[in-house]
Amino acid sequence: MKISVITLFPQVFSPLLNTSILDKAQKQGKLKVNLVDLRKFGMGKYQQVDDRVYGGGVGMILRIEPIAKALAKIRDRKSKTILLTPQGKNFNQKNALRLAKERHLVLICGKYEGVDERVRELVDGEISIGDYVLSGGEIPAMVVIDSIARLLPGVLEKEATRFESFSTYTLGPKPHTLLEPPQYTRPENYEGMRVPKILLSGNHQEIAKWRSQEALKKTKKIRPDLLN
Repeated sequence: MKISVITLFPQVFSPLLNTSILDKAQKQGKLKVNLVDLRKFGMGKYQQVDDRVYGGGVGMILRIEPIAKALAKIRDRKSKTILLTPQGKNFNQKNALRLAKERHLVLICGKYEGVDERVRELVDGEISIGDYVLSGGEIPAMVVIDSIARLLPGVLEKEATRFESFSTYTLGPKPHTLLEPPQYTRPENYEGMRVPKILLSGNHQEIAKWRSQEALKKTKKIRPDLLN
């Protein structure tokens, strides 16, 4: 999979891309990340990418021309283009699973007070990572890249992504989206807080049953909205 990121600050991505799972995915050839410096597509001598808002107002917004030029340079018919903005649909695990199937994903990072409204005519969708405002789309882009990379076939063991938070569990007649069940490691007893005996039993069938039940209990307690 290839992910292209249109940004004014490509340098901020290096620490994340060269660490842990993302580094592994790239070295395995499962993922290629192309950082596109929007400034190189800027207007005139000073490579201008932003301007004041028509009608008055505080701050600057990104112009459409540099973004359009960057898109014309990097995408093709099979590319899927996403604008990262607080106005977009909230990003979740289902979105990550869907986007992980794309061949080429293009992420546009907004900046300053946003983008010219006409940029929305150039994209296939908009994503927000929450109902709050950040100074730019770089952090949301990192969130999207990281969440997708770990879902690519061969990057992690299949079991690693099958039963984690927001995975689908079949309980009763229909599937449910649940939080990950409790997990423990050594020591078995820490100041009176003990690991549940079932996890030490070696009975994998009963352990699986316990995990499903505990995932449901935790979801009801912490995120009942997932069950609704």
